Amino acid sequence: MKRSNTRPVRAGSVVIGGGNPIVVQSMCATRTTDIDATVAQAQMLHQAGAGLVRIAVDSVKDVAALAEVRARVPEANLVVDLQENYRLVTQVAPFVNKVRYNPGHLHHHEKQKSVRDKVAFIADTAAKHDLAIRIGVNCGSVDPEMDAKFRGADPPELDGVTAMVESALEHCRILDDLGFDRYVVSLKDSDPRKVIEANVRFAEARPEIPLHLGVTEAGMLPDGVIKTRIAFEQLLSRGIGDTIRVSLTLPFAEKWREVEAGRQIIADVEAGRFRSVPKFLDGGLNIISCPSCSRVENEAFVDLAFKVKEMTAYAREYDITIAVMGCRVNGPGETDDADLGLWCAPTFVNLKRGEQELGAYPYDTVLDRLKEELDRLIDERRQREAARTSGKPL
Repeated sequence: MKRSNTRPVRAGSVVIGGGNPIVVQSMCATRTTDIDATVAQAQMLHQAGAGLVRIAVDSVKDVAALAEVRARVPEANLVVDLQENYRLVTQVAPFVNKVRYNPGHLHHHEKQKSVRDKVAFIADTAAKHDLAIRIGVNCGSVDPEMDAKFRGADPPELDGVTAMVESALEHCRILDDLGFDRYVVSLKDSDPRKVIEANVRFAEARPEIPLHLGVTEAGMLPDGVIKTRIAFEQLLSRGIGDTIRVSLTLPFAEKWREVEAGRQIIADVEAGRFRSVPKFLDGGLNIISCPSCSRVENEAFVDLAFKVKEMTAYAREYDITIAVMGCRVNGPGETDDADLGLWCAPTFVNLKRGEQELGAYPYDTVLDRLKEELDRLIDERRQREAARTSGKPL
């Protein structure tokens, strides 16, 4: 397989980039404070072949649990997501091999401080504890200033790509200026086309930096693997990508399938085996859902995602995107671009139409409300099409 000449970045016992084998990684779907379950899942993912196992840490209780997980799974290379509280890096650093921060989340926390100072805090801690860093830029949580600056810079089908790429490049410059070069970059979206475009652009601008590939909220099987495969096939075949994550909505006991899917995609690309482009890129119903990670606040999210897919099957011919998100971190922003969005809180589900909030509903009634909105949306589409073909105004 063709490989870009990226620099090597060590994270524990694996090396990302530098011509080394592509590292497959995954993320624990358990609550971090459920130590036994998290240990079991970290071991499962490691044994399945995950070179890196990511764990979400959002609180002091999570930090205490992480320490126990580290002690009980010393063989795994652990990664932690720094969400809104970047200062947690000092507490998690002794127990992990890599940390990931999101530039958009840095913007929202401690606004009186400069982004550079926050990044410097993370980089200084990482250097002291022998850690690698991932700059993780996500479509739904781009720095608002970047989003505003580059709004309208892309054609509609690639909306937001320039803001993602420029945000990543800005943070690379910050780390370079700080003298920290042990980092990788990810640029993720739920649309494979945007993932391809963003990573191609970034690789052209900074070819030496290793890239972490992923399609966010890829969804359930088989669609989630298909969407991911489209992006990975086109990128890996060009030599772009040094570590990958397949993000699937799965029952907790089946998270190993993410690793299996990633390894299979790599093997197929290496052997020159490519799959056809699925229907959703040419139109039709598109359901996106996030992977069932430890940030999910109610395990009913996974069951809900499957029920949404089943209930909406009658609308498969319509160009409609429905997003089902499992937590408050990704949910509010990453449902904005969907026609209909559901993001799940502990005891209720927020229903949206685009950026418009429609209300919060219990898990056992939200499907009926979703169907009402879906039917309304389909009827509007039919009326527009009828008006277009007849030449009469609505």
